[in-house]
Amino acid sequence: MVTNINSISLSELLNAVRDTIRINFDDLLWVRAQIGELHENNGHAFLELVENAENTDTLLAKTRANCWSSTYRMLKPYFEEHSGQTLRAGIAVMVAVTVEFHAVYGISLNIRDIEPAFTVGDLAIRRLQVIQRLQNEGIAEMNKLLEFPQRPQRLAVISSATAAGFGDFKHQLETNGKNFKFYVALFQSVMQGDTSAASIIESLEKIFAHVELFDAVVIIRGGGATTDLASFDSYDLALNIAQFPLPVIAGIGHLRDSTIVDMVANQSVKTPTAAAEFVIDKMQTAENALFNKIENIMNLAQNIIAYKRNRVEQIRWNIKHLIKSVSESRNFELTRQQIMLENAARNIIASQKNKLDIYEKVIQTQSPFYLLKKGYSLTTFNGECLFSAKQIQKGDIIKTYLSDGTVESKIVNSEQ
Repeated sequence: MVTNINSISLSELLNAVRDTIRINFDDLLWVRAQIGELHENNGHAFLELVENAENTDTLLAKTRANCWSSTYRMLKPYFEEHSGQTLRAGIAVMVAVTVEFHAVYGISLNIRDIEPAFTVGDLAIRRLQVIQRLQNEGIAEMNKLLEFPQRPQRLAVISSATAAGFGDFKHQLETNGKNFKFYVALFQSVMQGDTSAASIIESLEKIFAHVELFDAVVIIRGGGATTDLASFDSYDLALNIAQFPLPVIAGIGHLRDSTIVDMVANQSVKTPTAAAEFVIDKMQTAENALFNKIENIMNLAQNIIAYKRNRVEQIRWNIKHLIKSVSESRNFELTRQQIMLENAARNIIASQKNKLDIYEKVIQTQSPFYLLKKGYSLTTFNGECLFSAKQIQKGDIIKTYLSDGTVESKIVNSEQ
């Protein structure tokens, strides 16, 4: 049995460690770390600070930290106001701490101050790294290269169902001045916080499973704080949007800042209302182009008829003066052959003129504008001519074109 070995108790050892820490770390220390976890309770903040090896996920260090309510209630709004970011897990911070050691609970850090500029600089560097990575991989412009549909009526919307921005978007579509019809399918997502990027990606995957049903994707946030924009700088989210097979409109409701999602989307607008105005304008442009084509066809047909009519008149004049010239030069009565020639020429002219009259009448009577003047009307649904009662159902809005204006009607009943 060993009796002469010098030893101390565990509590004596740990108390000695505590005293050593107090002697060597009695002042505030500024520490760089990443917030691994953050929980709030009764006004206090309890954190786990970690450090990973550069460019890898290898854990180099980890410790507990706390920020008592007396400090946290001032430190949190100060940080968020000056950094534009929420104090949350995943961001890099520089904090002023005191080192504490307890024989039972071990080492921990007590946070007394924080430097927002460090976090801003770190986020800016990460953002540039994400942009550079997307460009190096050749995918940053992929969604922008997709041709936006001329009539974007079938819209897959990613948003929170209760978001004010989503309500603004729907209202703008439903009250558009031209009464264009839109089909909107909502894919509910978390639009702020740590889980928002993953939630939006999940919605994109659901849309992809039925991609043939939609013309475009609209991502709407609207109404949130600027501090909640960090998830829209996510590489994974930007990657999914850039490679999506449908054009994406980003209308995430911020007037000042531009996110990486804005950079890779096919179209970026400042607000959800602006996103609705964009698709309405696309529909208006398509309608204008259609009526311009009709007008151009009518003008071309009228020009052809006028040209042919002038040619017939010219031929008739030439024949008339040719006969007159022959008659005068020979100074004799028209022979039977000359009379037959003149009659044949007149018949040809009359036949051609009759054909032109028929062509002109056909074109005029087939023209929508001519029919409107005769008391007929032209009815459209969703910008297309309505030919059958099967195309519409109760509640649909149709537009009727008359000679002096348009009338909009709501279907109460439809019989086939």
